[in-house]
Amino acid sequence: MDPMISKRRLLVGLGGLICTPAVGLAQPGLTPIPMERHEKAMRLAIEQGRKNPYYPYGAVIVRAATGELMAEGANETQSNPVLHGEIVCMNDYVRKRGNRDWEQMLLYTTCEPCPMCMMALVWAKIGGVVFASSSFGAVAASIGGVPSKLSAQDVVDSTSYYKPMLLGGVLAAETDAMFSNRKRF
Repeated sequence: MDPMISKRRLLVGLGGLICTPAVGLAQPGLTPIPMERHEKAMRLAIEQGRKNPYYPYGAVIVRAATGELMAEGANETQSNPVLHGEIVCMNDYVRKRGNRDWEQMLLYTTCEPCPMCMMALVWAKIGGVVFASSSFGAVAASIGGVPSKLSAQDVVDSTSYYKPMLLGGVLAAETDAMFSNRKRF
């Protein structure tokens, strides 16, 4: 499948479900979320991403109902290959809040989660995932290719266990530039 078709399908196909004018819906049972609040939380994820100028993958978890910051994390793969920003953030959440209430939480991340991170979020039963850059655009160009042909939506579609809400492209122009201009070794 062409990655751009996949991204377009994600953004347009889910658009009716997730984004009505200025409002995003999360998992059933979560209240609609104004786009301004999505952008505010994404800016927090971008702050986390800036902590690693080489790999600016940052993430935050917020309470969907209030926007309260619950956890944060930045890529730490220099010390451990599985410590992607989302995993570091999930670990921070569990350390601070315990392994509970995932359904009421949203994870915001500077880049579309890889299959490992997306499956961890599915297993946790997170309420939703909001990402900025697509894995198939500026990020792929920045790191020299697409690490996986599986999109976050592909991972969600492949499981009957749980299907969190997905929303992509929030502040993508900012994060695309951040990935394009990242430091190189």
